[in-house]
Amino acid sequence: MSEKYVDSFVMPVSKSKLEDYKKFAEKMAMLARKHGALEYVNCIADDVKPGSETSFPQSVKLGEDEVVVMSWAVYKSREDRDRANKAIMADDGFKELSQNLPVDGKRMFTGGFAVLRGM
Repeated sequence: MSEKYVDSFVMPVSKSKLEDYKKFAEKMAMLARKHGALEYVNCIADDVKPGSETSFPQSVKLGEDEVVVMSWAVYKSREDRDRANKAIMADDGFKELSQNLPVDGKRMFTGGFAVLRGM
């Protein structure tokens, strides 16, 4: 198994707030890289459909006027990710950024993953 570690985020964003999300995503990427992320990727759903049991839209209880976004950050290790997340949360830039989030955090889900292969 690789030493690298990935933090993943999936959330709904109102279509009317997509431009705000893009600005937010750029600032989050800068914060993550500042505190140790090797890579930070933001994606907007382009081909996701509701499934019969579960799906990206169902996982975030997607509304008619929303789109699913997915992001991930790559770190050297879980320990590096844990250290970076603490530093990001303590960063004044994050505190300011989190005052007006363009996402519904109650329907966001996150997770940390050890890289099995790749990267």
